[in-house]
Amino acid sequence: MTATIGILALQGDVREHARALEHAGARAVPVRRTAELEAVDGLVIPGGESTTIDKLLRAFELFEPLQQRLREGLPTYGSCAGMILLADRVLGGAEGQQTLGGLDVTVRRNAFGRQVDSFETDLAFEGIEDSVEDPLHAVFIRAPWVEEVGPEVTALARVENGPAAGRIVAVRQGPLLATSFHPEVTGDSRVHRLFVQIVRDSR
Repeated sequence: MTATIGILALQGDVREHARALEHAGARAVPVRRTAELEAVDGLVIPGGESTTIDKLLRAFELFEPLQQRLREGLPTYGSCAGMILLADRVLGGAEGQQTLGGLDVTVRRNAFGRQVDSFETDLAFEGIEDSVEDPLHAVFIRAPWVEEVGPEVTALARVENGPAAGRIVAVRQGPLLATSFHPEVTGDSRVHRLFVQIVRDSR
């Protein structure tokens, strides 16, 4: 049976994530209301501006229902701002900024710099078997990185070159997956295929 995966459709690359999920064999649907959230097997929180998404979650009365579903084990993938929203702790956040939490990590917001400091690099990614021979091409746009991980968190990818070498840019904790980068913009659906498998395994 095909997994139905929602995409939080308040801001960010909703169509691009939908295309990648469908290419990975899932049914993708937008989520803006509690009833839509309750009907999905998994959720993607796309990039955008984490403080804005936080405010929109409250305006749409989705913050607490989503937080509850996360506590119940809803498989969720957050890219860029989505990683920040899933993190238990944020460095460099705006005053009053809150997160949904669930990932036992400390994330540094805008760690790589401003929009003009956006960059691309290739990554080996644990859990994607061919990523050593055929690295993932990762696009970073005002991206966070992970400063610390808790004992239940697995670091899946690190920057290999440049001043940020060694920084963690992908993590997993149980049914939660997060990346600093935007795999939805490259045409490579391997991260989305991994998440679809996480959703299937959790059903």
